[in-house]
Amino acid sequence: MAGGERQGDPLPFPILIGDIGGTNARFALLTDANAPTLPLARARTTDYATFDDAVAATLGEGDVLPRSALLAVAAPIAGDEVPLTNCPWVIAPNRLIDRFGLSDLALLNDFEAQALSLPELRGEDIDLIGDGAMTADGPRMVVGPGTGLGAAGLVRARGMWVPIPGQGGHLDLAPLSERDFALWPHIERPHGRIEGETVISGSGLLRLYRAICATDGIEPRHATPEAVTDAALAAHDREAREAVDLFATYLGRYAGDLALVFLPSGGVYLGGGIPRKIAPVLKAGGFRKAFVAKPPHGELLSGYATAIITRHDVALTGVAAFARAPERFGVDLGGRRWRRG
Repeated sequence: MAGGERQGDPLPFPILIGDIGGTNARFALLTDANAPTLPLARARTTDYATFDDAVAATLGEGDVLPRSALLAVAAPIAGDEVPLTNCPWVIAPNRLIDRFGLSDLALLNDFEAQALSLPELRGEDIDLIGDGAMTADGPRMVVGPGTGLGAAGLVRARGMWVPIPGQGGHLDLAPLSERDFALWPHIERPHGRIEGETVISGSGLLRLYRAICATDGIEPRHATPEAVTDAALAAHDREAREAVDLFATYLGRYAGDLALVFLPSGGVYLGGGIPRKIAPVLKAGGFRKAFVAKPPHGELLSGYATAIITRHDVALTGVAAFARAPERFGVDLGGRRWRRG
């Protein structure tokens, strides 16, 4: 089992860093604290039977072998084996240390890593949605629909940025409008209930589209989330466009609920590939309207900025920032760091 580690204990360089999601695993190498990040191969999770095999293939392409690893994973971290939430891979730190000759390995939650990236983002890294302001040291929040749905907060305390990870994508989502109540009985429920991830994710977009077709008595024409999105953006498919519009509305509702918890005066950030792709829909008004529709606190939420993260490597950016300067962040690696022997 991983031992207790006080915040700031540095991992030895070179460090293999990674962003391990349900669909893709992205890797890079940090040779020292001041060196640029060296991107390595991206692996699709379906291309390798195990996570260890993906790491082996990735390291086989590089010239420098790491002494340690810091990985952001799409899963809650507990115990010496960590199964990913939306992928059959299991990450076993002790086995990885032995196989690849590492001295240390530490794990972060994937949205914890995205939260760590927020202080690194600059103006060109975000695309604002509507009005609102960002205070320099105010609490921040990141939400990301992708293979699943993740969220995390970031607060400033005692001169450090402190991430607040969680599994917020699995909060229940309730119907509000008449259309919602018509659609809800037709939405597939993988976990027996309608949670945020059920509809605010890649597979969730497809569930929304199928529910719209079932409600309206129409045979579905699209079989993938990408096809639904493409048809919606091309403006030639009413059901696909409604699915994407509702996706934006539900994302706004969900982000607004979390904003009532975090009071993110430093901004609400949307990560992942889906917000980037449907940016025109998110900026059309439905997302922001749903975000602030939280009486009696709509005026409070209207003062918070919302933005799409345009960077593609945001989780790796956060992992790299922590690996280079762990003293900047209030991250406790207790139970999440393993050492050789």
